[in-house]
Amino acid sequence: MSPVPSAIPRRNLLKLAGGAVTAGALMGTTGCGLLGGSQGSEGGNGRVEKANLRVGALPINDLAPLHLAVKNGYFQQEGLNVEIITAPDGGAALSATIGGDYDITYSSYVPFFAAQAKGIAPLKIVADCASAAPNTTVIMTSPQSSVRTPQDLAGKTIAISGAGTISELLVKATMGAHGVSFANSEFPAIPFINMPAALQRGDVDAAILTEPFLTQAARDSGAVPVVDTATGPLEDLPLTGYGATADFCETNPKTVAAFQRVMIRAVAESQDRSKIEPLLPEFAKIDPETAAIISLLNFNARPDATRLQRVPRLMKEYGFINRDIDVASMIIEPPKN
Repeated sequence: MSPVPSAIPRRNLLKLAGGAVTAGALMGTTGCGLLGGSQGSEGGNGRVEKANLRVGALPINDLAPLHLAVKNGYFQQEGLNVEIITAPDGGAALSATIGGDYDITYSSYVPFFAAQAKGIAPLKIVADCASAAPNTTVIMTSPQSSVRTPQDLAGKTIAISGAGTISELLVKATMGAHGVSFANSEFPAIPFINMPAALQRGDVDAAILTEPFLTQAARDSGAVPVVDTATGPLEDLPLTGYGATADFCETNPKTVAAFQRVMIRAVAESQDRSKIEPLLPEFAKIDPETAAIISLLNFNARPDATRLQRVPRLMKEYGFINRDIDVASMIIEPPKN
C-alpha cells in the first residue's frame, strides 16, 4: 500500500472524510483503505496505459450503463479490464479515488465540486452520468402528515441522505424555488432505505426519496408526493458523473479516452429501457416487479460545461461552497468518435 501522494496533504483528505463533503457518511472502503492505495499507470497493454481499471460505484439505478458495458464486454473491446468496487456513498468513493484506491469514480456532483472548491485535490470530470427526470427525486410525506404543498415544508423536519449531499441541495433549492424559507426547518440524515419507515412512524414530516425507494414507499406505505424536485429551475439538473484526479488523467490519457468511448456507447444503448431493466435486480438489488415500474433518470455521457455549471452555481447560492468553480476547466473532453 503506497502512501498518499505528497500533492494531496493527508489533512485535506481527512477533511473530506470527516464530513465537509461526505456529510459524515464515510466508512471504510475496499482495497488498501481510504488513505492508501496506489495510483499509477501500471499494467499497460499497448492500447491503454492502464489495462486494469478500478471504478468506484454504488448499487443504484443510474449506473445501469456502466453495468451494461461490463456485461456486454465493451470495456474489453477497448483493452480495459474494469473492476467495479462498491462504496458506501459517492463521497466515500471520491475520497478513495483521491487517496488512490480507485482510478475513476462515480459520485454526485456535489462532492466533486465541494472538494474542488476547498482545494482538497485537483479533480477532473471524465464522463457525465445522469440528470434529474420527472418522478425520480420527489419530496414525499405520509398520509397522516399535515404537509401537502411546498409551502407546508417551512419549519418542518425533512429527511435527507446526509448534510452536504445532492439530496440536501435539491430540497433547499426546491424550497427556494417555491419561495419557502428553510431557515427553521430541520434536515436529519437518514439513509434512503430507511426513509419510508421514518415517514410511517412520524419521525419526520417529509423526506426526499429517490428510486427505487420512492416507488416502494408509495406502494408499501402509501407515501404521497409533496413536490417533484426535477421541475422548474431544477429540471434536467445534472446529478451524477464520473471523475478522477488530474494526475491520473494526465498520466493515463488513452485509458481515460477508452473509458469515455465505452460510456458514450453504453449510454446510447441504455436509452432503450429493455436493455437495462433486466440488470437492475442484479446490481441495484431490487425485485423485478419494482424494476419494471420505477422511473429512471436521464442517462448522459458527454459532460457539457454549460449544463454542469448549474450545479456549483446552486451550491454557492445555498451555502455549500463559498467561491465560484469553473466547470469547463475540470472537464476532460471525450474523443470525437
